[in-house]
Amino acid sequence: MQRFWLAFIPLFVAVDAVGVVPIFLGLADGIDESARRQLVADATLAAGAVGLAFIFLGDAILQFLGVTVGDYQVAGGVVLLVLSIYDLLHPETPLRQSGARLGVVPLGVPLIVGPAVLTTLLTVARTRGYLVTLVAFVLNLAIVWAALRWASLLGRLLGEAGARAVAKVFALILAAIGVTFIRRGLMAALASR
Repeated sequence: MQRFWLAFIPLFVAVDAVGVVPIFLGLADGIDESARRQLVADATLAAGAVGLAFIFLGDAILQFLGVTVGDYQVAGGVVLLVLSIYDLLHPETPLRQSGARLGVVPLGVPLIVGPAVLTTLLTVARTRGYLVTLVAFVLNLAIVWAALRWASLLGRLLGEAGARAVAKVFALILAAIGVTFIRRGLMAALASR
């Protein structure tokens, strides 16, 4: 049981289900409840697929492609930064109305399963074993799903004007997270040379 907790807790911290909720509310602003449920399902499935692939194939994939975790951080940061800037500059035309699958990118990857989670998955799989890591990861995904599924209750409490204000604030936060990913990725890349 101790091996499980030593796998679960680092993943719980890395996934940060609670921290994703406000960003989800910003991304889901103006989306009806049915589409929100689909967004939650898309995000959870995308995060799960990427995480499972990295548990079993991560080392080999990154090594084969010559991609470092720092490289992945920079790429994820650029995606977050571009999406948040678009949302700030074009509030009348949200990306979600253009048919973009926000559940997959940026919510599923890199927000739920980003560089921190991928690194944690690889490390935990090496030290605690693949089965324990798999179970811990699936339970963390269930927590994320539940947190996002019920996030709309908070949205109802805020009202339309409050939700729009929160959406703009979190677009700025999303931009800051993107910049942080880029900075950390660049620092990791520079440190490895």
